[in-house]
Amino acid sequence: MRSFSRLGFGLLAGAAALAAFRASQRISFRGKVVLITGGSRGLGLVLARQLGAEGARLALLARDPAELQRAAEELRARGAEVVALVGDVGKSGAAEQAITATIHAFGRLDVLINNAGMIIVGPLETMNEADYESAFATHLWGPLRFMTAALPHLKRTRGRIVNISSFGGKIAVPHLAPYSASKFALAGLSDAFRAELAQVGIKVTTVFPGLLRTGSHVQALFKGQRAREFAWFTLGASTPLTSASAENAARQIIRACRYGRPELIITIQARLAVLANAVFPNLAARVATLVNRALPAAGSHGGDAVPGWQARGSFPPAAVTALPDQASDANNEVS
Repeated sequence: MRSFSRLGFGLLAGAAALAAFRASQRISFRGKVVLITGGSRGLGLVLARQLGAEGARLALLARDPAELQRAAEELRARGAEVVALVGDVGKSGAAEQAITATIHAFGRLDVLINNAGMIIVGPLETMNEADYESAFATHLWGPLRFMTAALPHLKRTRGRIVNISSFGGKIAVPHLAPYSASKFALAGLSDAFRAELAQVGIKVTTVFPGLLRTGSHVQALFKGQRAREFAWFTLGASTPLTSASAENAARQIIRACRYGRPELIITIQARLAVLANAVFPNLAARVATLVNRALPAAGSHGGDAVPGWQARGSFPPAAVTALPDQASDANNEVS
C-alpha cells in the first residue's frame, strides 16, 4: 500500500514540476514583434490575424505588392500594427533587407516565422532541375538566410523561431518530389539550429502540417495531366475528415511557439502516418508505391506548369471543393 502511495505522490510531484516548467516557458505575444514570411495569404495570413488579435506587432513579407497591400489593410482594419515588406525569400539579400526594415520599423524582433512556401505537383518525368532549385531556394536557403540575419536580434530578445515544414518533410509523397525533398532539408536545418541555439535562449519549433484547408490549391503549380493532378491534390483538403482548417492549424502553431515546443505535427492523420512509417517503414514504402500507381501518368503536357486556378477541370465539382474554395476567398489566395 505504501509503495502505491509513494508512486502516486511521485506522479503528482512530476506532473506539478512539468506544469511549472511549461508555465515558465510561456510567453505572451502582446507587444512582441513577429516577422512572417509568406504572410500575405493562406496560413501566413491566418497566423497574422491571430497574432495581431493578441496584440503582436507584425512584419509581413511577400512577393506580390497588391496581395500584400490587401493583407496589410485587412489586418490594420482589425486593429493590428503592420509593416508590409515586398520581397522573395528565395532571392539572396531578401533576408537582410527584411530584417533591417523590421528593426527600423519596430526597433526589435521577437519571433521569426519561416512560412513562405511553394509547391509543384506532378510525376518525376515532368520535373526538371529548376523545379528543385526553386523549391530549395524557398524552403531551405530562404529560412537559412532569414534565421542567420535574425540571430543577432533574437539573441537580444531571447526570441523564438518557427519553421513550417510539412508532413511531406517526414514522409515523401509521390508526385511531390521537389516539395518533399526541400521540406526534409528544412526539417534537418531546423533541428540543427534548435540544438545549438538553445544555449543562447532561442527556442526553435519545427511544424509538420498534414492536409490543411488554407486555400492554397489555387496557387499550387501542376504539371503533367494537370486537371487530374489538381483533382487528387484538392480532394484531400476538401473534407473535415481528411484535413484541418487553417484557423485550427494556426492556433496550434501559435501555442507551440508560445511554449517553445520543439516539434508539432498537425492533424491526427499525419501523426498516425508518421508513427506507422517509423514502426513499419518497409510497409509504408510499399503503400507509397501503390499510391503512386493510382496517380496520373505524365501524359503529353511535358514540363509546362500552371497554377491551380488554371489547372482546374470539371472534376471534382465545385460542390465537393466548397471548403477549400471558401478558404481561398477568405485567405487572400485569389485576386
